[in-house]
Amino acid sequence: MGQKRSPLKRRPMLKKSKSLKSGRRSVLRIRRDKLDILFSEYMRKKQNGICQKCLRQVGYAKLQVSHLFGRRYKALRWDEDNVSIVCFSCHLAFHESPVEHVAWFIRERGQAQYDMLMARSRNSGKDIDRAALTLYFQ
Repeated sequence: MGQKRSPLKRRPMLKKSKSLKSGRRSVLRIRRDKLDILFSEYMRKKQNGICQKCLRQVGYAKLQVSHLFGRRYKALRWDEDNVSIVCFSCHLAFHESPVEHVAWFIRERGQAQYDMLMARSRNSGKDIDRAALTLYFQ
């Protein structure tokens, strides 16, 4: 016969993590580096604990950074114009209905800013100076 083939090694496609509260495994773990954490803290502190959508006082620790154009768009990942600071329930609503997220963003900030972000999202983001951003957000 011919050569024996070695069995294929399986590697998980996505990192799985255990949820602390429910004990169930989540499907996807979001990778955050030092700059992501600094950006999140900087933006949440600017908002003084108030959700931008529902205007409830929820406190600094319960606010989340919601990106209009997702974090995979490197040119907008750490752009203050691309994020809204919202509570968990509003953030979940944005993810469940992206059309509503865009409509809300346009009502709040205007069509011109949305169009500008749309144009900037086409940039590759390779020329971003991460060191300068780190200094700015500290």
